[in-house]
Amino acid sequence: MDKLQSQSGSQNPLNKEKIIVSAITIRFAGDSGDGMQLTGDQFTDTAAVMGNDFATLPDFPAEIRAPVGTLPGVSSFQIQFSESIIFTPGDYSDVLVAMNPAALKVNLTNVKKNGMIIVNESVFNEVNLKKAGWKVNPLLDGTLQNFQVLKVPLSELTQNSLKDLPLKLSEVERCKNFFALGIVFWLYSRTLDHTTTWIRNRFAKRPEIANANVVAMNAGYNYADITEILQTQYEIRKADLEPGVYRKITGNEAAAIGFIAAAQLAGKTLFYGSYPITPASNILHDLAKHKHFGVKTFQAEDEIAAVGSAIGASFGGELGITGTSGPGICLKSEAINLAVMAELPLIVIDVQRAGPSTGMPTKTEQTDLLQVMFGRNGESPIAIVAPKTPSDSFQMAIEAARLAITFMTPVVFLSEGNIANGAEPWKLPALEDLPKIAVKHAEPGATPFLPYERDPGTLARKWAIPGTKGLEHRIGGLSKADLTGNVSYDPENNQKMINLRAEKINRIANYIPEAVVEGPSTGKLLVLGWGGTYGAIYEAVRNLRAENKTVAHTHLNYLNPFPKNLGDILRRFESILIPELNMGQLLFLIRAKFPGVHTVGLNKVQGQPFRVAEVEEKIRLLL
Repeated sequence: MDKLQSQSGSQNPLNKEKIIVSAITIRFAGDSGDGMQLTGDQFTDTAAVMGNDFATLPDFPAEIRAPVGTLPGVSSFQIQFSESIIFTPGDYSDVLVAMNPAALKVNLTNVKKNGMIIVNESVFNEVNLKKAGWKVNPLLDGTLQNFQVLKVPLSELTQNSLKDLPLKLSEVERCKNFFALGIVFWLYSRTLDHTTTWIRNRFAKRPEIANANVVAMNAGYNYADITEILQTQYEIRKADLEPGVYRKITGNEAAAIGFIAAAQLAGKTLFYGSYPITPASNILHDLAKHKHFGVKTFQAEDEIAAVGSAIGASFGGELGITGTSGPGICLKSEAINLAVMAELPLIVIDVQRAGPSTGMPTKTEQTDLLQVMFGRNGESPIAIVAPKTPSDSFQMAIEAARLAITFMTPVVFLSEGNIANGAEPWKLPALEDLPKIAVKHAEPGATPFLPYERDPGTLARKWAIPGTKGLEHRIGGLSKADLTGNVSYDPENNQKMINLRAEKINRIANYIPEAVVEGPSTGKLLVLGWGGTYGAIYEAVRNLRAENKTVAHTHLNYLNPFPKNLGDILRRFESILIPELNMGQLLFLIRAKFPGVHTVGLNKVQGQPFRVAEVEEKIRLLL
């Protein structure tokens, strides 16, 4: 609770103190069947309803159902909520809610010294301690002496609160997460109204289950109110956000809405061909809900069929999109190259996860940048864009579509697991502020149709609707003749076409925003980031500048091509620090593109995002 602001003089009816704090970080942790993601979601929704800024970090096992009570089966959900603008879910938790010994063991290192740990005392028995690898009971041996420990027999208290309801014991046990949520709601002066309504809607067909969860949550709230162990209640005031209409949104939800908006702006049908893969699957789920916007979704039998169907949609004159993660990009690469040769506006979503191979499917990384940049045979340049936060996925989805259609090229939308699953407030944009996506299809004329005749500015070829009389042309992966698109094995023609495709991608730099420097425009150190490192870098730089340290920050949404002023920016600083969740992939590209610029990497491949403190420490060393 180190972000203490002030202490109010008001007392509640039981004379418990209420303290106002600026920001709090809470982590809910338990077995994968304990409903931790649902609990975290409901706390997040309530934070949104009560006007706080927030950022979340869901963290769950890859196994659908790991053995109960074991370390691999631990699922957690962390949220930081605040009265000021934030971009990370917090480095360490002020409060850990641990539903079993395994959850405590896995997450103990994530709790601040003197932080509060609420444990389900009911399940700290010999069997569960052994499953979690505890040799002795940590509640008794001094392991938790540096923390405020609240031992709550959650299972027994939940059973007691529901003893008069007609439920099975297993159904009663599943309500304990709402009892715990009630305690935390009281602790941070949260309203129960939103979650009560949500429960009744969610379990409308099982009113007895809905009633049990509401009773359990109220019982937890009342327990916290009357117990002598909790003498202090905390309050986080509303954040001073820009006026407007807001909603909670995850990165995958924002991407889905963004692509729907792009299709509407372009007057096109959105076709999404995908094969389920973590952490991209939710985009398919979300798009499938919006058939009323003309969205067509296709769950293919494999990754190759998925990308092939999307290429077919692009060839047919619609917005063809396919989505996957790193392993799927490997399988789609040959077909993506077909779209490069055919010069079609294909969008490829890559929600990165930890690798190599199938790696850690539910953990985040930024390790696909070089794969999407170079992972195809031959000279095959494509455009790459990357969102920096969950809500930014909306705007960058529209940008991916705009560039694909304008330049008749495949575009990779390079997201990440922590962006895809994380949530934050999103201010709904005004429709008139969205970019225009102009579509101009080829039309029959008096002269023969030349499918590879190019726009003089963008070098985009003409987009012909198949079946249009007079626009017949060849399509496929064999080398294309300039203008006619006929198969050509002429060496000079091959060189020319490769040069044109490369120059087409380079010219995108003239149609995207220039890079922006936050802070001094020249100096000793610039921190250069891309994708989901934004929050940790932003807050680290902000904290150090508050200490009068001279450091600047530039973040990239466009990775191929780079913004045209990037080189000028980099050369104005003595050193460039590039934090990445990989072993230095942007670092590699920057060194290749801008030789002579002094660059330093900060690299992490643990399946977890950067902590703000890690970035701060590196900046201090370089300064």
